[in-house]
Amino acid sequence: MSRKVSLSALALAALAFSAQAQDQGDWIVRGRALHLDSANKDTTPLALSVNNKTFPELDITYFFSPNVAAELILTYPQKHDIRSAGAKIGELKHLPPTLTLQYHFTGMGWRPYVGVGVNATLFSGVEFAPAVQTALQPNIKRHSYGLAANVGFDVPMGGGWLFNVDVKKVQLGTDVTSKGTKVGEFEVNPLLVSVGVGKRF
Repeated sequence: MSRKVSLSALALAALAFSAQAQDQGDWIVRGRALHLDSANKDTTPLALSVNNKTFPELDITYFFSPNVAAELILTYPQKHDIRSAGAKIGELKHLPPTLTLQYHFTGMGWRPYVGVGVNATLFSGVEFAPAVQTALQPNIKRHSYGLAANVGFDVPMGGGWLFNVDVKKVQLGTDVTSKGTKVGEFEVNPLLVSVGVGKRF
């Protein structure tokens, strides 16, 4: 009987080690659904805002050690309505790649992490309604650089697969001009909440 128990214990240990080994690796690739919730802080007289939206996002994480990693967040250019006092006056696209340096906590069944980094956003496809363009000749600065911070966690599901929840706060803003003169600053400063799955290898 004791021999059978010992063999069973060894088999369970081997399975646990195998599952743990499958959840190890230097890389994680995740696909997530991300919701952007804009702070919409505006110092111009126009009461500017952009709409919130949900869109797909891809991120790639590389581990320098079991605890320290870098994460690059990517997506395709996102289209937003530009609104003044709630009324649509134009459209723009923004591409917001973000790079963070993270610390991952180990020794638990789940894997929480915290991170800080930088965001670089490119604004493109900026268009205003003809009447607004004629009256105000508005424009925005096409680049934005700011800090980013995030918290999140991975839950191993076996075979290297992970369930992920992530929350980021990003500094994202631009100067607004009218007829060539700066009239204020518009800060999106979004809260980014995402849920998805990933694979570690």
